[in-house]
Amino acid sequence: MGLYERDYARNGFSVNTGNESTIIAFIKETYKLFGASMLAGAAGAYVGIPLAQSISSMSLMLFIVEIGLLIGLFVYKKTPGLNLALLFGFTFMTGITIAPLLSNILNMVGGGAIVGNAFAMTSVVFGSMSLFAIKTKQDFTGYGKPLMISMIVIIVFSLINAFVLHNPIMSIIISGVVTLLFSIMVVFDTQNIIKGNYETPIEGAVALYIDFLNIFTSLLHLFGIFDSDD
Repeated sequence: MGLYERDYARNGFSVNTGNESTIIAFIKETYKLFGASMLAGAAGAYVGIPLAQSISSMSLMLFIVEIGLLIGLFVYKKTPGLNLALLFGFTFMTGITIAPLLSNILNMVGGGAIVGNAFAMTSVVFGSMSLFAIKTKQDFTGYGKPLMISMIVIIVFSLINAFVLHNPIMSIIISGVVTLLFSIMVVFDTQNIIKGNYETPIEGAVALYIDFLNIFTSLLHLFGIFDSDD
């Protein structure tokens, strides 16, 4: 059950709320934490880019640390202080792990423009889907199961392509599907935040951050492939 009962957007997505100030405070805190998470992720990338080669050699270990921080975040989401440390630790680590990809693209001709265009396009997609989540009359909060199944399928195909096929066409298809899937996830997560289906603002913030990160990463792959001379 949602925490709120209110008509959030005129002629749009309907939310049940009994306390307008509660939902506004919850949403503000969620987006403040999301913004701070973006800064932590950017800091991680800034630190990681000069160390990209070393990070690449430790990618599996760093990924395990990243997942451990995310699990810890959800376990201690209600523990003041520790929850914020885990949130920013996780987002900083995602910046570290994306650094090799950023470094590779920045070393390409026009690499800075590619990164800038990918970030700008991600921001446009994220903003547009957030607005759509508020304005649409359709409730996407019940789509959790099919979205999760889709993510599992994409992960399986990504692993097969990474370790067996090494097919650039498949990489393009996977990146395109990931962009589409996490664009829908923005709608799903935004409506869940509005509807009060997250217990804490931290959960909503990390969900939005993961959506943004995956859209950005997949667009970086696409732009990097299309601008590559190989």
